[in-house]
Amino acid sequence: MANQEDLFKKIIAHAKEYGFIFPSSEIYDGLSAVYDYGQNGSELKKNIRDYWWKSMVQMHENIVGIDAAIFMHPTTWKASGHVDAFSDPLIDNKDSKKRYRADVLVEDHMAKIEAKITKEVEKARARFGDSFDEEQFRNTNARVLENQNKIDEIRTTFFSALEREDMAAVKAIIEDLEIVCPVSGSRNWTEVRQFNLMFSTNMGSVAEGATEIYLRPETAQGIFVNYLNVQKTGRMKIPFGIAQTGKAFRNEIVARQFIFRMREFEQMEMQFFVRPGEEIKWYQYWKEERMKWHLSLGISAEKYRFHDHDKLAHYANAAADIEFDFPIGFKELEGIHSRTDFDLSAHEKFSGKKLRYHDPELNENYVPYVVETSIGLDRMFLAVLSNAYCEESLEDGSERVVMKIPPFLAPYKVAIFPLIKKDGLPEKAREVMDVLKSDFMCFYEEKDAIGKRYRRHDAIGTPFCITIDHQTLEDNTVTLRERDSMQQTRVEVAELELIISKKLKNQAV
Repeated sequence: MANQEDLFKKIIAHAKEYGFIFPSSEIYDGLSAVYDYGQNGSELKKNIRDYWWKSMVQMHENIVGIDAAIFMHPTTWKASGHVDAFSDPLIDNKDSKKRYRADVLVEDHMAKIEAKITKEVEKARARFGDSFDEEQFRNTNARVLENQNKIDEIRTTFFSALEREDMAAVKAIIEDLEIVCPVSGSRNWTEVRQFNLMFSTNMGSVAEGATEIYLRPETAQGIFVNYLNVQKTGRMKIPFGIAQTGKAFRNEIVARQFIFRMREFEQMEMQFFVRPGEEIKWYQYWKEERMKWHLSLGISAEKYRFHDHDKLAHYANAAADIEFDFPIGFKELEGIHSRTDFDLSAHEKFSGKKLRYHDPELNENYVPYVVETSIGLDRMFLAVLSNAYCEESLEDGSERVVMKIPPFLAPYKVAIFPLIKKDGLPEKAREVMDVLKSDFMCFYEEKDAIGKRYRRHDAIGTPFCITIDHQTLEDNTVTLRERDSMQQTRVEVAELELIISKKLKNQAV
């Protein structure tokens, strides 16, 4: 665990040092849980977004994209349930004056018990070696079973209390488990109360006549309120989807773990409208499709897993998360939800407008059911970044940090170096740059020894470096170096565009 924590700290430091992510407003000591994407981070983020959009919209004839406004009519959020039910249970420690999410305190407590189980399993694995049967051990070892029963019991009683919105019972569980404040070490807790996560502001010229509106806490509602506009203007036939990427805002009290949980974040969502009764078929389809998309990035399948929800949201009849093995453990990366007709029916009721679809095949009017795929762009960025970070020992005894970002997602595709800053090499390098820069993000650099320049671009994940030397002036060939293998080959300038294009092509899309 400590190793993973150290790795996470290294990734965070690397992200800042190499222009991926900066703390927001850092010259003013930053703003908690808000981050800025630097020159390399914004490129990587854009490339992930573009790849998702291409996979979702360009490759599906029956999916179109929109870009809805961040501000929406306030009744939207009443209809969606966010005004009444979009809350976190909070508790304060009277000694440290620190505020915590009650569910996070309890989940951290369960994680400690889980760590005890893992320790027992690892001890047994070391003792029995290759003959060790982990499943049998977990099902028969008394200490493991005792701890697993504790976890199951806490989970049942705690989530039942949350579902009933019984805040007194939530506090009682925290007290019964003897959970202490991580700062003060005391158990001197306040009552638990609900806190709405939406940011509100006023729209209007004077405070008295202003309307209270909200920064959207999700992008999905912008799709639902535009469902009929898109369906009619696009002459869309069910089943069809509407995709959108954009910012969302949540006033997270316990925002932590770098960009995993932020107050301002970006979502990539697609709502797929289907016939009632066919939603589970399409839910299964999108579960498989989304997992294929993740695996198309070349990241190991072992890094991903499905987590099917036992406890469903009030609007859903099936839900699953795709979880990713971050340095902070397996955590939710994407959700696939069968939302039934909850959203469109709610907006029908609150707006008084019919949001029906006339199905010419059935000759029926109905409110479509919806299957949602929703992924956090920032979390996907963190998944790519943490999977790419690699420390390597080289044959000459030196070490390098290399970001093994999938080449087609890398911020810069090509770095172009003149070997030295004289003899006409910079001029020739600029010629090569001019040939390539309209097709690829290119970086020109002539400062420092060539080895240092290679290391810098390994550290930001540039898949190809091109070196222009004296031989280039004679035969118009250059040295092409690949990031991961560090292999160098001599190629003609005229062939560069085609060679790089082929190497960057991703087969999945």
